[in-house]
Amino acid sequence: MSEREIITGGRDWPARYTFVPALRVGDTIHISGTTGTDENGVITAPGDIVEQTRQIFRKFDALLKSAGGSCDDIVSTVDYIISTKDYGKTGTVRREFFRNGFPTATGVIVAGLLRPEALIEISAVAVLRR
Repeated sequence: MSEREIITGGRDWPARYTFVPALRVGDTIHISGTTGTDENGVITAPGDIVEQTRQIFRKFDALLKSAGGSCDDIVSTVDYIISTKDYGKTGTVRREFFRNGFPTATGVIVAGLLRPEALIEISAVAVLRR
């Protein structure tokens, strides 16, 4: 089995959770599905998918920086959305964070997310050379 490194971005991670924010296996970092929450777990910008997306990518960037990378190291994303309303506007956020080329991407419309206030949840995979 490959060596695994849990990446929390320097945050304490509650033992009660059955997942981790990110997991490094070799050069690959798998980032768990993430919603646009602040440091207290409160959804930022209720009703605003663009700002929630921006918050998600800020969180991704912080996680990846703690591992020696950035959002430019993301090679794949999966977006889970509850509606296509304003979803097209999230492209502006992708352009802010992916300055050196876009990753592959998948978008999935779902009936709901675990956080009812969340309009989008994104998971990602990044590749960093050690």
